Amino acid sequence: MSEVLRARDLRMTYGRDTGTVHALEGVDLDVERGETVAIMGPSGCGKSTLLQLLGGLQRSTRGQVWVDGRQIDALNERALSRMRQRAIGFVFQAFHLLEELTAVENVELPALLAGRSPSAARHRAAELLDQVGLAEHAGRLPVSLSGGERQRVAIARALSNDPLVVLADEPTGNLDSVATSEVLRLLDGLRAAGQTQVIVTHDARVAATADRLISMRDGVFVEETRLDRGPSGPLSELAGLEG
Repeated sequence: MSEVLRARDLRMTYGRDTGTVHALEGVDLDVERGETVAIMGPSGCGKSTLLQLLGGLQRSTRGQVWVDGRQIDALNERALSRMRQRAIGFVFQAFHLLEELTAVENVELPALLAGRSPSAARHRAAELLDQVGLAEHAGRLPVSLSGGERQRVAIARALSNDPLVVLADEPTGNLDSVATSEVLRLLDGLRAAGQTQVIVTHDARVAATADRLISMRDGVFVEETRLDRGPSGPLSELAGLEG
């Protein structure tokens, strides 16, 4: 395997009227190609901030991030935007689908923005919707889809440009148990197919799809576990990490 993501001494400080908030206080992370890493911890511990820094959606107060060997915090905004389009797929808790676009139009949009031809973008979007089990819903608007279906559309959209890594922030946070099961099967299928993933979650069932689990508290990593995914490898230790 080769390294896809690397972070060193990541720190993020926010200034507020009531004082300074230290969201991250020196985080190091390496993610190998084809690896799925789950990050768990209580609300406010810095999980989502970390994901945004890894994906170049925010710039850190201090520290460095490399994606596929490129130091992204050294890039200007235009180069950073191109890198995100090429290398990173984002999945959010709130889906962030465009309500006026159909499922297939939502999925093809990142490819169009990256410069693919309309025919190539539509072909890839149709392939991805088929892979997530929604081919028959390609022409439907998000409002007519269930929560699990909308999240599967969002995951297909994240894969539109064949990214090196998918960053998912609480991908089952707004879903009921049935929809969560749908998304869990999809995430686990992506892991089995070799898609690199970093998943921030409160849900031990989501974390159980990972190869490695990292627990966060107060802006730092406090524990790391390599998960035994074999039939004899119980994941009962995850229960104590839910927050």
